[in-house]
Amino acid sequence: MGRLIFILGGARSGKSTYAQRLAERSGKSVAYIATAQAGDDEMSARITKHRADRPAEWTTLEIQQDIAAYLKGHPAQAGLYLLDCVTLLVTNILFQHTAGEVTDEQKATVAIKEEVGELLAYIRAQKADWIVVSNEVGLGLVPPYPLGRIYRDLLGMANQRLAAAADEVYMLMAGIPVPIHGNRE
Repeated sequence: MGRLIFILGGARSGKSTYAQRLAERSGKSVAYIATAQAGDDEMSARITKHRADRPAEWTTLEIQQDIAAYLKGHPAQAGLYLLDCVTLLVTNILFQHTAGEVTDEQKATVAIKEEVGELLAYIRAQKADWIVVSNEVGLGLVPPYPLGRIYRDLLGMANQRLAAAADEVYMLMAGIPVPIHGNRE
């Protein structure tokens, strides 16, 4: 099994930039897994900017969910996978179990546990290294609406599982990586 590096931080904390820098410094071929969906013009612009910021030689895979299943069927020949990000992966799955104001929390929980479990099993079975990026949403206020609270809880659950399996975990604060587990860079 290759190494798993897990990078957490708040919005605009520098997570993606740091992850990309680690991937570039690795000297390995990189497969970038993007989980974002362009739901509006602003998000389309963000996706376009992120694509332009990545090295042209990287392979980009746009996979909104079922990442391990996709990679089993379409293996990328990469020495390093950069998954950016779990935040949107959880959002994509949660919205599949939400209709209007009603969320089937039990089904969403099962689906997210399965997604993370299958991803971790896939990572463990590979020789490639992985860098996984996610937002830390547990440091702020309790969301004032049910869907926000469910989302915070499910993302927190996913983050805990990934962090527990990681060889290294970093928290990004104002662009500064703070090691919180593993290698003390």
